Amino acid sequence: MKLQWKILLGELDQVLRDVVMNRVVASVAVPRKLRNPLLRRFGHDVHPTALVNPGVFLGAWRGLTLRERAFVNYGCFFDLGADVTIGADTRVGYESMFVTCGHHIGGELDRAGTVENSPIVVGAGCWIGARVTVLPGVVIGDGCVIASGSVVTKNCVPNGFYAGIPAERKRGLPTGLTPGP
Repeated sequence: MKLQWKILLGELDQVLRDVVMNRVVASVAVPRKLRNPLLRRFGHDVHPTALVNPGVFLGAWRGLTLRERAFVNYGCFFDLGADVTIGADTRVGYESMFVTCGHHIGGELDRAGTVENSPIVVGAGCWIGARVTVLPGVVIGDGCVIASGSVVTKNCVPNGFYAGIPAERKRGLPTGLTPGP
């Protein structure tokens, strides 16, 4: 009986999180300037200068870190089975996904075997294009550009342009330049 209550309470916590975080806080009715303090209040580490557009899905009460001037565009997905950190001055395009949860391959009767959650870290000054998927355990180095639609399956060294499925380094990017107009 106690196990059933524990399961029920866990399910109710998910419902409450989805209503509060993913319906109310993520709503277009909540101004961006109010969204940050609300996210902080509920346990996320969001710098006051970061911007989060409406429609962002957060899969846990805590675990998202957004550094100074980070920007997350409409419709992004953070499952937050493990922490996700987005560095200062990084921009994340529309509907990008940060998937920290995975599974080992199981036996023939249950191929989705043991769960394994691994954090994702995106460095400073990156540009993550629209509809990029970043998979568990990936570290994207400072100054990287990830082309729209790419699937990042492994670490990206700093100042690289990555594209494709899976994303591969296409070329290095210049360093030491001042920001554009």
